[in-house]
Amino acid sequence: MDNYKSTIDACADYLKSRIITPPEIGLILGTGLGQLADQIENPQIFPYSELPHFPTSTVVGHKGQLVIGTLHGKAVAMLQGRFHYYEGYSLKEVVFPVYVLKALGVKTLIVTNACGGMNTAYQPGDIVLINDFINTAFTNPLIGPNDDELGPRFPDMSEPYKKSLIDLALSVDKHLPQGVYCWFSGPYYETAAEIRAFRILGGDLVGMSTVPETIAANHCGMSVLAFAVVTNMATGIQTVKHDHHRVVQMANLAAIRLEKILIDLLPKLP
Repeated sequence: MDNYKSTIDACADYLKSRIITPPEIGLILGTGLGQLADQIENPQIFPYSELPHFPTSTVVGHKGQLVIGTLHGKAVAMLQGRFHYYEGYSLKEVVFPVYVLKALGVKTLIVTNACGGMNTAYQPGDIVLINDFINTAFTNPLIGPNDDELGPRFPDMSEPYKKSLIDLALSVDKHLPQGVYCWFSGPYYETAAEIRAFRILGGDLVGMSTVPETIAANHCGMSVLAFAVVTNMATGIQTVKHDHHRVVQMANLAAIRLEKILIDLLPKLP
């Protein structure tokens, strides 16, 4: 763990020596949702490949760069593209950027993703506020020795997505539904039997990201808000085969509404 903390510090120190405005709000932009970074004022762009110890995003729809600057008066850091367990990274590598953002001074983390809808009240294109999660992968980034400098050995997870932030988001758009997100390791799309099981467990959404980052952010003391873009209905609910390119297309369409929500929300954040 000492080595893990030192790699976080090395990456954060590299950025601190170069950034103009230390960020207070971090955003992780999921599949097809990276356009918001284009609106950042005085942007400083850091390709992941240039950042010490940073993994490299390999998924279509993820640009693979960190953009730091200001947006509507708020100092922000946006990750255009994330890392997934199914890419072969360890979960500590997956959440490495979260700890780097914390080291830069980020207090609030907004996470977005493209996912499948299990709740039949949803339809593709809907934006859902995640209010809780179910870890169906049965692993997490905190397994192993704990570094008390990063966070507590046994972090509380009774409010993984901060209720006050959910209320703020609803003040921007009162029509946003809420739901429980099931993290599925992937990369294959889930089976119909798995979806039936996840729905019995209480899941509304299913996807291959977000939960590891949520766990790490809570571990290091960040407040988390998460938006899920329903790009397809889950296996056994939709009648067509899953296709990642169609997922990206739907995420691009929904991104316009999500960007407006985020822009209206940012000035309200503490």
